[in-house]
Amino acid sequence: MRRGLWRLVIAAIAFAVPAQAGEIPVDQRRTDYQLMGHDLQHMQDDDTANPGMLWVVDGEKLWQQKEGSEGKSCADCHGDAAKSMKGVAPRYPRVDPKLGEPVDLEGRINACRTNHQRAPALPYESKKLLALSVYVAHQSKGLPISILDDAATARFIAAGREIFERRQGQLNLSCAQCHDDNWGQKLAGATIPQGHPNGYPLYRLEWQSLGSLQRRLRNCLFGMRAEPYAYGAPELVELELFLAWRARGLRVEAPAVRP
Repeated sequence: MRRGLWRLVIAAIAFAVPAQAGEIPVDQRRTDYQLMGHDLQHMQDDDTANPGMLWVVDGEKLWQQKEGSEGKSCADCHGDAAKSMKGVAPRYPRVDPKLGEPVDLEGRINACRTNHQRAPALPYESKKLLALSVYVAHQSKGLPISILDDAATARFIAAGREIFERRQGQLNLSCAQCHDDNWGQKLAGATIPQGHPNGYPLYRLEWQSLGSLQRRLRNCLFGMRAEPYAYGAPELVELELFLAWRARGLRVEAPAVRP
Protein backbone atom coordinates (compact mmCIF):
# COMPACT_ATOMS: atom_id res chain seq x y z
CA MET A 1 0.00 0.00 0.00
CA ARG A 2 2.76 2.42 0.92
CA ARG A 3 4.59 1.78 -2.37
CA GLY A 4 1.38 2.20 -4.36
CA LEU A 5 0.60 5.49 -2.61
CA TRP A 6 4.13 6.73 -3.26
CA ARG A 7 3.78 5.98 -6.98
CA LEU A 8 0.48 7.88 -7.14
CA VAL A 9 1.99 10.89 -5.42
CA ILE A 10 5.11 10.97 -7.58
CA ALA A 11 2.98 10.67 -10.71
CA ALA A 12 1.01 13.72 -9.60
CA ILE A 13 4.15 15.84 -9.71
CA ALA A 14 4.17 15.76 -13.49
CA PHE A 15 0.64 17.06 -13.77
CA ALA A 16 -0.70 18.70 -10.60
CA VAL A 17 2.10 20.63 -8.87
CA PRO A 18 2.98 24.09 -10.17
CA ALA A 19 6.60 24.13 -11.32
CA GLN A 20 9.25 26.68 -10.53
CA ALA A 21 11.41 28.15 -13.29
CA GLY A 22 14.08 25.70 -14.42
CA GLU A 23 17.54 25.17 -12.96
CA ILE A 24 18.17 26.30 -9.39
CA PRO A 25 20.24 29.51 -9.18
CA VAL A 26 23.61 29.07 -7.48
CA ASP A 27 22.66 31.28 -4.52
CA GLN A 28 19.54 29.19 -3.87
CA ARG A 29 21.23 25.78 -3.78
CA ARG A 30 20.64 23.82 -0.59
CA THR A 31 22.18 20.52 0.45
CA ASP A 32 19.92 17.71 1.63
CA TYR A 33 21.45 18.32 5.07
CA GLN A 34 19.85 21.77 5.23
CA LEU A 35 16.42 20.26 4.53
CA MET A 36 16.67 17.53 7.21
CA GLY A 37 15.46 17.65 10.80
CA HIS A 38 17.81 18.43 13.69
CA ASP A 39 17.98 14.78 14.86
CA LEU A 40 19.39 13.57 11.54
CA GLN A 41 21.71 16.55 11.32
CA HIS A 42 23.07 15.69 14.75
CA MET A 43 23.52 12.04 13.74
CA GLN A 44 25.57 13.12 10.72
CA ASP A 45 27.64 15.67 12.64
CA ASP A 46 28.60 13.35 15.52
CA ASP A 47 31.22 10.86 14.30
CA THR A 48 30.34 8.56 17.20
CA ALA A 49 26.67 8.46 16.09
CA ASN A 50 27.14 8.52 12.31
CA PRO A 51 26.85 4.89 11.10
CA GLY A 52 28.78 5.73 7.94
CA MET A 53 31.94 6.18 10.00
CA LEU A 54 32.09 2.39 10.40
CA TRP A 55 32.87 2.16 6.67
CA VAL A 56 35.45 4.95 7.00
CA VAL A 57 37.25 2.88 9.66
CA ASP A 58 37.16 -0.16 7.38
CA GLY A 59 38.47 1.97 4.51
CA GLU A 60 41.41 3.13 6.60
CA LYS A 61 42.40 -0.50 7.17
CA LEU A 62 41.99 -1.36 3.48
CA TRP A 63 44.18 1.63 2.56
CA GLN A 64 47.08 -0.11 4.28
CA GLN A 65 46.26 -3.62 3.00
CA LYS A 66 48.54 -5.07 0.31
CA GLU A 67 46.62 -6.44 -2.66
CA GLY A 68 47.16 -8.19 -5.99
CA SER A 69 50.16 -9.81 -7.62
CA GLU A 70 52.18 -6.61 -7.10
CA GLY A 71 51.69 -6.89 -3.35
CA LYS A 72 51.06 -3.16 -3.02
CA SER A 73 48.74 -1.18 -0.79
CA CYS A 74 47.14 2.17 -1.59
CA ALA A 75 49.47 3.69 1.01
CA ASP A 76 52.54 2.35 -0.79
CA CYS A 77 51.80 4.71 -3.69
CA HIS A 78 49.84 7.51 -2.05
CA GLY A 79 51.17 7.59 1.50
CA ASP A 80 49.08 9.30 4.17
CA ALA A 81 45.55 9.64 2.79
CA ALA A 82 44.84 12.64 5.01
CA LYS A 83 47.40 14.54 2.92
CA SER A 84 47.45 12.85 -0.49
CA MET A 85 43.68 12.41 -0.86
CA LYS A 86 42.63 15.80 0.50
CA GLY A 87 40.92 17.62 -2.36
CA VAL A 88 40.64 14.55 -4.61
CA ALA A 89 36.96 13.58 -4.21
CA PRO A 90 35.62 17.10 -4.98
CA ARG A 91 37.16 16.84 -8.47
CA TYR A 92 35.37 13.58 -9.41
CA PRO A 93 33.95 12.46 -11.77
CA ARG A 94 36.59 13.76 -14.17
CA VAL A 95 37.60 12.95 -17.72
CA ASP A 96 40.43 10.44 -17.94
CA PRO A 97 42.74 11.69 -20.71
CA LYS A 98 43.71 8.15 -21.73
CA LEU A 99 40.14 6.88 -21.92
CA GLY A 100 38.65 10.11 -23.24
CA GLU A 101 35.61 9.69 -20.98
CA PRO A 102 34.66 10.53 -17.39
CA VAL A 103 35.55 8.27 -14.49
CA ASP A 104 33.98 8.51 -11.04
CA LEU A 105 35.77 7.92 -7.74
CA GLU A 106 34.82 4.25 -7.61
CA GLY A 107 36.06 3.81 -11.16
CA ARG A 108 39.36 5.47 -10.29
CA ILE A 109 39.86 3.20 -7.28
CA ASN A 110 39.23 0.13 -9.42
CA ALA A 111 41.58 1.43 -12.13
CA CYS A 112 44.32 1.76 -9.50
CA ARG A 113 43.65 -1.80 -8.36
CA THR A 114 43.79 -3.35 -11.82
CA ASN A 115 46.62 -1.22 -13.24
CA HIS A 116 48.95 -0.79 -10.28
CA GLN A 117 48.15 -3.49 -7.74
CA ARG A 118 47.27 -6.09 -10.37
CA ALA A 119 44.23 -6.97 -8.28
CA PRO A 120 40.67 -7.70 -9.45
CA ALA A 121 38.27 -4.78 -9.66
CA LEU A 122 35.87 -4.58 -6.72
CA PRO A 123 32.15 -5.04 -7.49
CA TYR A 124 29.93 -1.98 -7.24
CA GLU A 125 28.22 -1.69 -3.84
CA SER A 126 30.64 -4.20 -2.33
CA LYS A 127 31.67 -3.46 1.23
CA LYS A 128 35.31 -2.97 0.22
CA LEU A 129 34.65 -0.53 -2.62
CA LEU A 130 32.22 1.49 -0.50
CA ALA A 131 34.72 1.57 2.36
CA LEU A 132 37.61 2.75 0.21
CA SER A 133 35.43 5.30 -1.60
CA VAL A 134 34.03 6.84 1.57
CA TYR A 135 37.46 6.83 3.22
CA VAL A 136 38.93 8.79 0.31
CA ALA A 137 35.92 11.13 0.15
CA HIS A 138 36.06 11.72 3.91
CA GLN A 139 39.54 13.21 3.56
CA SER A 140 37.93 16.14 1.69
CA LYS A 141 35.06 16.72 4.12
CA GLY A 142 34.27 20.42 4.21
CA LEU A 143 35.93 21.24 0.90
CA PRO A 144 33.85 22.61 -2.02
CA ILE A 145 33.00 20.53 -5.07
CA SER A 146 35.16 21.83 -7.90
CA ILE A 147 34.46 19.98 -11.14
CA LEU A 148 36.69 20.94 -14.04
CA ASP A 149 34.64 22.75 -16.68
CA ASP A 150 36.87 22.64 -19.75
CA ALA A 151 36.02 21.71 -23.34
CA ALA A 152 36.80 18.02 -22.80
CA THR A 153 34.44 17.88 -19.79
CA ALA A 154 31.69 20.14 -21.09
CA ARG A 155 30.26 17.65 -23.59
CA PHE A 156 29.89 14.99 -20.90
CA ILE A 157 28.27 17.52 -18.55
CA ALA A 158 25.83 18.26 -21.38
CA ALA A 159 25.16 14.53 -21.83
CA GLY A 160 24.43 14.19 -18.11
CA ARG A 161 22.14 17.21 -18.21
CA GLU A 162 20.19 15.66 -21.08
CA ILE A 163 19.59 12.53 -18.99
CA PHE A 164 18.61 14.66 -15.96
CA GLU A 165 16.04 16.62 -17.97
CA ARG A 166 14.71 13.73 -20.08
CA ARG A 167 11.29 12.31 -19.22
CA GLN A 168 11.62 8.59 -18.65
CA GLY A 169 9.68 5.51 -17.67
CA GLN A 170 6.01 4.68 -17.40
CA LEU A 171 5.45 7.71 -15.16
CA ASN A 172 6.96 9.98 -17.84
CA LEU A 173 9.02 11.91 -15.28
CA SER A 174 12.40 13.59 -15.40
CA CYS A 175 14.87 14.06 -12.55
CA ALA A 176 14.51 17.83 -13.03
CA GLN A 177 10.78 17.78 -12.35
CA CYS A 178 11.41 16.66 -8.79
CA HIS A 179 14.78 18.17 -7.93
CA ASP A 180 14.74 21.45 -9.89
CA ASP A 181 11.06 22.31 -10.17
CA ASN A 182 9.54 20.99 -6.93
CA TRP A 183 12.31 20.81 -4.32
CA GLY A 184 11.18 21.68 -0.80
CA GLN A 185 7.68 20.34 -1.38
CA LYS A 186 6.37 17.11 0.10
CA LEU A 187 6.29 13.67 -1.54
CA ALA A 188 4.37 11.13 0.56
CA GLY A 189 5.29 13.14 3.66
CA ALA A 190 9.00 13.49 2.84
CA THR A 191 10.67 16.70 1.71
CA ILE A 192 11.84 16.63 -1.90
CA PRO A 193 15.55 17.55 -1.89
CA GLN A 194 17.49 19.34 -4.61
CA GLY A 195 19.36 16.10 -5.23
CA HIS A 196 22.97 17.13 -4.73
CA PRO A 197 25.65 14.41 -4.54
CA ASN A 198 28.01 16.06 -2.04
CA GLY A 199 27.33 13.53 0.75
CA TYR A 200 28.10 10.30 -1.12
CA PRO A 201 28.85 7.59 -0.29
CA LEU A 202 26.25 8.05 2.44
CA TYR A 203 24.24 6.13 5.00
CA ARG A 204 20.49 5.94 4.33
CA LEU A 205 18.17 4.91 7.13
CA GLU A 206 15.92 3.38 4.45
CA TRP A 207 18.78 1.11 3.38
CA GLN A 208 20.22 0.53 6.86
CA SER A 209 23.55 0.63 5.05
CA LEU A 210 26.04 2.79 3.22
CA GLY A 211 25.43 3.22 -0.49
CA SER A 212 26.84 4.93 -3.55
CA LEU A 213 25.35 7.67 -5.71
CA GLN A 214 24.84 5.12 -8.48
CA ARG A 215 22.65 3.05 -6.17
CA ARG A 216 20.52 6.10 -5.44
CA LEU A 217 20.22 7.01 -9.13
CA ARG A 218 19.12 3.48 -9.97
CA ASN A 219 16.54 3.65 -7.16
CA CYS A 220 15.14 6.86 -8.63
CA LEU A 221 14.89 5.34 -12.10
CA PHE A 222 13.11 2.34 -10.64
CA GLY A 223 10.68 4.70 -8.88
CA MET A 224 9.98 6.37 -12.23
CA ARG A 225 9.34 2.89 -13.66
CA ALA A 226 12.23 3.40 -16.06
CA GLU A 227 14.84 0.79 -16.96
CA PRO A 228 17.81 1.41 -14.63
CA TYR A 229 21.27 1.67 -16.19
CA ALA A 230 23.71 -1.05 -15.13
CA TYR A 231 26.25 -0.19 -12.44
CA GLY A 232 29.22 1.49 -14.09
CA ALA A 233 27.29 2.40 -17.25
CA PRO A 234 28.58 5.52 -19.04
CA GLU A 235 25.15 7.14 -18.65
CA LEU A 236 25.33 6.88 -14.86
CA VAL A 237 28.82 8.38 -14.77
CA GLU A 238 27.72 11.23 -17.07
CA LEU A 239 24.73 11.87 -14.79
CA GLU A 240 27.04 11.82 -11.77
CA LEU A 241 29.29 14.35 -13.50
CA PHE A 242 26.42 16.70 -14.28
CA LEU A 243 25.12 16.46 -10.71
CA ALA A 244 28.57 17.23 -9.32
CA TRP A 245 28.90 20.22 -11.68
CA ARG A 246 25.39 21.33 -10.66
CA ALA A 247 26.48 21.14 -7.00
CA ARG A 248 29.73 23.09 -7.55
CA GLY A 249 30.69 25.07 -4.49
CA LEU A 250 28.73 22.90 -2.05
CA ARG A 251 30.81 21.26 0.65
CA VAL A 252 31.68 17.55 0.78
CA GLU A 253 29.81 15.86 3.67
CA ALA A 254 30.84 12.21 3.23
CA PRO A 255 29.68 10.13 4.89
CA ALA A 256 26.36 11.97 5.04
CA VAL A 257 23.26 10.55 6.72
CA ARG A 258 19.92 10.66 4.95
CA PRO A 259 16.38 9.37 5.74
